[in-house]
Amino acid sequence: MKSESKYSATIEYTTSFHDTDAMGVVWHGNYLKFFEKAREALFQKFNYGYKEMIESGYLWPIVDTRVKYSASTIAEQTLHITAKLEEYENRIKISYIIIDNKTGQKTTSGYTIQVAVSVATKKMNFVTPSVFLEYFGLKK
Repeated sequence: MKSESKYSATIEYTTSFHDTDAMGVVWHGNYLKFFEKAREALFQKFNYGYKEMIESGYLWPIVDTRVKYSASTIAEQTLHITAKLEEYENRIKISYIIIDNKTGQKTTSGYTIQVAVSVATKKMNFVTPSVFLEYFGLKK
């Protein structure tokens, strides 16, 4: 596996029976949960978890997502899930790649786009707040 960049995080996840559908493959909706677990790891790397987000005055809802399924996964399959910060000006775009641990084959890829929403006013910001840039070491 490639080395991780500063703005990425990789987790390992072994699928369970409860992740699968009636056909015995991981249900397509669970991949968003897998993305979320990797995104949480990425944000925790910069001490900007959900608690810190709210304390910083911003929520970060997902406004767009894409998932591309390249290969099926099944129960008890170990996956490496990587989340990487791709864009951070005006919005956050995080890309994801899921790799089968045993074969090294890519099974899934995608992205999510999040925007900053003020906790106080519930209004969307059209520029990424400086507090996010500070947490991630991106402030110029």
